[in-house]
This record gives sequence, structure tokens and C-alpha cells, in this order.
Amino acid sequence: MVKEEVNDSGDSEPSVCERNGMIPMHEQSEQGPTADARGTDVNAQTEETALLDHCIQQPPEPAAGSSIPARTWKQIFACHPQGLLAQTVTNVAFVVLVWAVVWSITGAECLPGGNLFGILFLYFFAVIGGKIFGFIKIPTLPPLPALLGMLLAGFLIRNTPFISDFVQIKLRWSAALRNIALSIILTRAGLGLDPKALKKLKAVCLRLAFGPCISETGTAAVLAFLFLHLPWQWGFILGFVLGAVSPAVVVPSMLILQAGGYGVEKGVPTLLMAAGSIDDILAITGFNTCLGMAFSSGSTLYNVLRGVLEVAIGIAAGGVLGMFIRYFPSNDQASLAWKRSYFVLGLSMFAVFGSIYFGFPGSGGLCTLVLAFVAGVGWSDEKREIEKIVAVAWNIFEPFLFGLIGAEVSVTSLRPETVGLCVAVLGITLVVRIVATFLMVSFAGFNFKEKVFVSLAWIPKATVQAAIGSLALDTARQHQDEQLEKYGMDVLTVAFLAILITAPIGALVIGLAGPRLLQKAQTNSKEDDEGAEVREEAKACEPS
Repeated sequence: MVKEEVNDSGDSEPSVCERNGMIPMHEQSEQGPTADARGTDVNAQTEETALLDHCIQQPPEPAAGSSIPARTWKQIFACHPQGLLAQTVTNVAFVVLVWAVVWSITGAECLPGGNLFGILFLYFFAVIGGKIFGFIKIPTLPPLPALLGMLLAGFLIRNTPFISDFVQIKLRWSAALRNIALSIILTRAGLGLDPKALKKLKAVCLRLAFGPCISETGTAAVLAFLFLHLPWQWGFILGFVLGAVSPAVVVPSMLILQAGGYGVEKGVPTLLMAAGSIDDILAITGFNTCLGMAFSSGSTLYNVLRGVLEVAIGIAAGGVLGMFIRYFPSNDQASLAWKRSYFVLGLSMFAVFGSIYFGFPGSGGLCTLVLAFVAGVGWSDEKREIEKIVAVAWNIFEPFLFGLIGAEVSVTSLRPETVGLCVAVLGITLVVRIVATFLMVSFAGFNFKEKVFVSLAWIPKATVQAAIGSLALDTARQHQDEQLEKYGMDVLTVAFLAILITAPIGALVIGLAGPRLLQKAQTNSKEDDEGAEVREEAKACEPS
């Protein structure tokens, strides 16, 4: 009876060996003891075991003259597709289904030329561009940032003649999506501040955060006034846009070096990640202050006082809202992490959009940073779950941000002399930043190679530039002033070039210079491994 059941099942559907060319080892181990335990049907069990052993020892060989393994062909042409083919069909069907649902609700808005069609088209191609750059992997180097693929996808969509005709996105929708992404970035920056690390690093962290940012900002303001003929307020707006480092590039690179033990003894990766967060907060705060001053009418003294007032409003509102969400929802409620994430993201978006509505655009970003930081300090260890949920929100809106930034830059509107001057401003400010960074860490106990590495690690620019680089242009469009729009376009062009040039170069420099300039932590790994092997062998010899 056992043999007949086995034969019948073999006729009805292929065996495991025929489907995959191999059998899991746990199935063999399960059948072996069963055969020993039974007193009957020993020969039948022995034949089945022999058949399984034959399948394990002799996997199917690929067909002659074929470069694709036989298992891959079986996955492609199987009744239930698997592998790359199944994943591709699933992704395409997902995209088509999203479009079909939106089209069934909105109608013409989701057809070529409609606003929603342009948003969906840009989003999915930005995701594809990021995936393509994610596949580019160079040994011993950190992966290229996916945001470059998203940025170039938006740029190509805008500047490809046939595609740009039917991909049309309204300016109001574009600005709103970028502001949502900005609020998420600021929330992550506020939650990412570690008070313990700040106390531990103290003076060197503050020097590294303030010194290079202020030096680069001042240099950029002077160069923008001389080369690009921007007013001083707009020059400082451009300077604070360039003054921020990119956490999207620096943090993953530092984590890779930290995992390899490079610079861990002196805390170089921790220092760069902590100082980078403060650097971004300083740049965003200065940008928002100068932005409010640039679009306010009145005397210089009034504009300065207004900027100080916006900073005070942002700090006060952020502190009050942060204290509120520290205690509400309370710890005894269900789904606590999701509720807290909803409150912190919702209040952050309200702060950014509400500050624009009430005429205080400089206070929204600072309010978001303060409320996220105050709330995170109160949540302590539970903050990690909120950070994971906020990271998911960022992964959703990241293609929107970089894709829309790339789509704002048109080749036809760029003049060669403007691009050349922008590259010159960017290059000079980077040199000033590197020198200032080297000076800031000169008395921090680092050797010459470590100082050089810290200076070079401060090159990448991406996330903050994409988040705030277009805000000045959006505000100028609301005022309907052509001259201000020109200034805003110059700022956006410099931000675009900064991302395109410094993000890949910075990632490669960190990956190449880190193992060569930083000291690797000294551990007795060989002795520990030998001791572990001896302990495992001794444990294996013990009777169960």
C-alpha cells in the first residue's frame, strides 16, 4: 500500500527532486529515524531513502550549449512561475493596478497630460532609477546612493522631448510633496539626535558642526554676491543650502566603517554622525531665518528682528508640542508606537505647512526639529520603534523629493556661464569647508591621517539640499516676482549640481580613504576563534 501511494502521488504531480533538483536535508533526516523505528516495511523505506540520496548526490545538469542553469529555465517555464520572472510580473501588475484604481476614481487626471498621471509616472521611474543605482556595487566600496538614480530620473523626464510633453505636474502639488518629504527629514533629524553622544563628545562635536558650516556659508554668500550677483540675503540662503552634509550618504558609509572596526577606538564614525545631525539642524535653521528675512518688507533692523522672532516662535512651539506628545498617548495604550508616529509626523507636517500659511516660513522647520527631539528624549528606548516607522514614511516619499528636484531643472533654461559659475562657487566652498574641518579637529586628539579623513568625509551633499533647495523658488513663485524666481532658480541649480557632483564623489572618497587612513581596532580575534572552536568541540563530545 505504501508503494502504491508513492507511485500515485508521483503520477499526479512532480516530486520534490524533479521540481528543484535537490531535497532538503531535514527531510532525509526525518525519514531515516522513521525507517529504523518501524519493524515492518523496511525494504520500502530503504528504497525511498536510496532514491532521495540519489537525488541529493546527482543534481540535474544544465543542458549542453545553454548559459542559463536548468533550474532557472524550470522556474521560468514552470506552471507556478518563480524567481525573476514572477517578481517582474508582480511589480508590473502592481504598477498597472495602482494606475487603474486612480484612473477609475479621477478619470482624465490620470491620463497622459493629467496631473496625477505625471506624479505616478515620475514616482515609479524615480523608484526604478534608484533600484538601478542600487545594483551598481563596487567591491570594498560603499554602494552608490540610490538618490542619484532618482534625481537623474526626474531630470531625464523633464528634458526628454516626447516624455516631457505628457508628464505635467502642477507646481502646487510639486511643492506640497516636497514639503511633506522635508517634514519627514526634519523629524528623522530630531529623533536621531542622541543626548548621551552629545554629552560625551562635547566641544569637538560642536566645533565640527558649527565651524565648517559657518565657514562654508560665509564663503558661499560672498561668492554668490560677486559671481552670481545675488543680494546678500539670497547669498546666505545659498550658503546655508550648501552648508549641510548629507546624512543619506555619510551615515551608511560610517556604519560600514564602524562594522569593520575602522576608527572605532577614537570614535570617529560616532563623531561624524552626531556632528552631522547638528550641522544639518544649524543649516536648516539658518536657511529658514534668511528665507523669512528675504521675503519680508521693511528695514534691515525689522527683518533681523523678524528672523529672531521666527526662531523664537519655532523653538517655543516645538517645545510645547514635543512635551505634549511625550505624554499623549500614554504608555498604557495599545499600538503605542503607531500612535506616537502618527502624532509626530502629523504635527511636523502641520508645522511646516502652517508656518507658511501664517506668514512665518522660517519657524516651521525649527519647530519640527525641536518637537521631535523633545519627544524622543522622553521616549528613551522606545524611540527606536518610532524611528523605524518614520523611516518607512521616508522610503515612500524619498522618490518624490529627488524626482521632483530633478524635474525642476531644465537644460533649456540653463546658461553655460551660469553652470560654470555655480560649479566654481561649489568647488571653492568645498575647499574652504575641508580646510575649516581640518582646523576644527586639530586639537581633538586625532593623528594627521584621521584629521584628513574627517575633512574628506564632510564632502557629500544630498538630502538637505534636495529638501530646502527648492523652497526659495517655491516662495518666489507665490510672490509672482520674476527677479526673485531667477534668484530661486540659481539656488536650485547650485543645489542640483551639489547633489550630482558631491554625493557619488563623497561616497567613493569615504569608502577608499576610510580603510587607509583610519586605524582598525586591535582585537585578539584569532585567539578568540581558536578558543571558540575548542569549546565547540568539547561541547560536541559531551554526552547528551
